[in-house]
Amino acid sequence: MARHVVTAADEATVRKLAENTTASGIPLKAFVPAPTLKEWLPPGWVLMDGHAALMAARLSAVEAPPGLPDGYRLRRWDRAGVTRVAVRAPDGAFAARGQIAVTGPTAVVDQVETHPAHWRRGLGRVVMGTLAEAATRQGARAAVLGATAKGRSLYEAVGWQVVAPLSAAVRETGDGGS
Repeated sequence: MARHVVTAADEATVRKLAENTTASGIPLKAFVPAPTLKEWLPPGWVLMDGHAALMAARLSAVEAPPGLPDGYRLRRWDRAGVTRVAVRAPDGAFAARGQIAVTGPTAVVDQVETHPAHWRRGLGRVVMGTLAEAATRQGARAAVLGATAKGRSLYEAVGWQVVAPLSAAVRETGDGGS
């Protein structure tokens, strides 16, 4: 999967990159508010839902994981430099997940999700704390993540801070609408 992340976004850079991206489905992310990104994009691009903020944390300040509610099970595994965490409900159904990749002193958190049937049970806190512990053991001191509006309150509650707006868009159609 490809994606463009524009770290120093300005209108000319975003327009040029967007105009030169002809394949559909490739996200373009920029550290600007969504209305600004929308104004800079040529026709054929649409904003993606959910993006809101780039967040960062000193891992030593992230809340330790609490215990799981009765009957829930946590599985943690490492593959290709990425630590993944999955929480299963008492009936074995998916409840929550997340992953973190350590890139030296910094780690990147991605794909944090709690199934709506399991909200408000502390599973997000378990996932985030477990990921922070895993990254700390691997030598990371800080971490970043792209937060959705829904996820932002969880991350702030466990020690993360907003450092920049984050918006994303995707090209709807490729060459000639095909």
